[in-house]
Amino acid sequence: MKKYLKPGIREWISIFWVFILFIGSVDAQTAMINVQARNTTSLNGKWTVILDPAGAGDYRQVWQERKPQKKTDFVEYSFEGGPELSVPGDFNSQLCELTYLEGTVWYKKQFNYTLKADKRLFLHFGAVNYLADIYLNGEKIGSHEGGFTPFQFEITGKVKAGSNTIIVKVDNKRLGNGLPGYGYDWFNYGGITRDVDLIETNETFIEDYFIQLKKGSLNTVLGWVKLNGNKLKQNVVVKIPELKLEYHTKADETGLAGLKFKSAFKLWSPENPKLYKVVVEAETDNVADEIGFRSIEVKGSQVLLNKQPFFIKAVNIHEENPTKAARAYSTEDAEILLSAAEELGCNLVRLAHYPHSENMVRLAEQMGIMVGDELPVYQHIQFSDSLVPQKLETMLNEMVRRDKNRCGVAVWSLSNETYPGTPNRNESLIELTQKCRALDSTRLIVHVTNTQSYNNNNTFKVWDPLYNYSDLIALNEYIGWYIPWQGKPSETQWNIAFPDKPVFISEFGGEALYGSDGPTDEAAYWTEEYQANIYKDQIEMFNTIPNLCGVCPWLLFDYRSLGRMNQLYQNGYNRKGLISENGEMKKAWYIMNEYYKTK
Repeated sequence: MKKYLKPGIREWISIFWVFILFIGSVDAQTAMINVQARNTTSLNGKWTVILDPAGAGDYRQVWQERKPQKKTDFVEYSFEGGPELSVPGDFNSQLCELTYLEGTVWYKKQFNYTLKADKRLFLHFGAVNYLADIYLNGEKIGSHEGGFTPFQFEITGKVKAGSNTIIVKVDNKRLGNGLPGYGYDWFNYGGITRDVDLIETNETFIEDYFIQLKKGSLNTVLGWVKLNGNKLKQNVVVKIPELKLEYHTKADETGLAGLKFKSAFKLWSPENPKLYKVVVEAETDNVADEIGFRSIEVKGSQVLLNKQPFFIKAVNIHEENPTKAARAYSTEDAEILLSAAEELGCNLVRLAHYPHSENMVRLAEQMGIMVGDELPVYQHIQFSDSLVPQKLETMLNEMVRRDKNRCGVAVWSLSNETYPGTPNRNESLIELTQKCRALDSTRLIVHVTNTQSYNNNNTFKVWDPLYNYSDLIALNEYIGWYIPWQGKPSETQWNIAFPDKPVFISEFGGEALYGSDGPTDEAAYWTEEYQANIYKDQIEMFNTIPNLCGVCPWLLFDYRSLGRMNQLYQNGYNRKGLISENGEMKKAWYIMNEYYKTK
């Protein structure tokens, strides 16, 4: 059945500006979407490396791979005879001498390729933490900043027939004007941490598309398809075979084709995570995806999923495989983390504090677990630095571009625990919010804060100028751990500056070493009993919160953090997990599991 529902004038304008925002700050590094469905050649595997703790590789021009021509030529930086590291994977967990490295490692990979005359070739990185300089056959082809989002380079005119060499300089040193900045509470895993692929395309190909329900609708898709190449004015068809649906449109001279069609979709939900095979066809290319359709919105003081009230039963997760003490990246890693969240009773995972791998996002969607995607705008950000606004916009574009067709992604979280007194903080984050809403108005947008006060009258005063622009009041509070209770939890009072908005407790909890026993008084910090008592008190307090729409304990698993060096209990781990790094459930896990069963 063909569908020809045409967008109206306002909708065309909306589609045009969303497209402009996606490409306005985009250069050759911005990655095409849905790499899994493309014609790819994996470059995963063993890469030869040079460890560069002195940072002298640039001076030595490592990418030139100089060879001695005479006896007096001494080449002091060489890949020959060097160690190998697995890609994808962080370098810290692969060699003991790199365990605590925050610095430079050079990677080298050779590959053979013969590109046909009518094809194009792209070098795609799922993520490199944090700075990456990329060289192909001795020539620098570009750089990228940001440790958690994909990027690519077109190498059509640079790849040689036969043998080619890629060299990547990876530097995970913290930057004052980086995202995140100097201070953060997780392990700084460096390296080529996600997949590396060669992507071969036709001369004109489907670069991007947005196929999701219009905000507030249960049956109308409003979106677009974008072509890249030298033949942009083409016929475009979107097919959903299961629904016997075909929608025909045409790309204009910029390669943009608007979409608007209706159907009786089986809506995605945690109880029924329905995904449809969706095929996008142009005259010169086609790509298939698995896409679900759902509505998520705020009406008054409630969050509505598919027009029904929805209580968010969430948990925070870091991108770390607890059993390996290494950066998580694979579907198998994601299954460990998400299966544990599912067993706890969660319907949403907050992927803290940066975009996790696409494997994680896609598997969560398949399992019926919603996702909160988050930018690494964490605490100590130098918003007044002249380079930070562009970095914010670039990372936002890269995150939204990758995940905008994943209906399981319900929340764009744009910052965590930033401080109102930081120069240019409010202006920068308000502008970022407006850009995010222009890119995608179909999801909830939040800023997570801890700016509330809690006084000796057992009263929270909740305020922050960012709540004017946030769909939820999302706050982190650690009463019972960092701050003592000032009264009975069941008698807590709330003074909320935005009384009509839903309230989401995005972090709470306390630390405990698995197996530690003792009484619940203050002298017994770090015991499971003390942590369990925090959870009991918090649940009592939840009953006092007006407009409570969900809670999200910090966090699922104990995880590595170099700022946590209590030698008796932490030893480099944040112990706020409900589960130890060895998979052992603490007493607080059972309390949270029972609470979620009642919701």
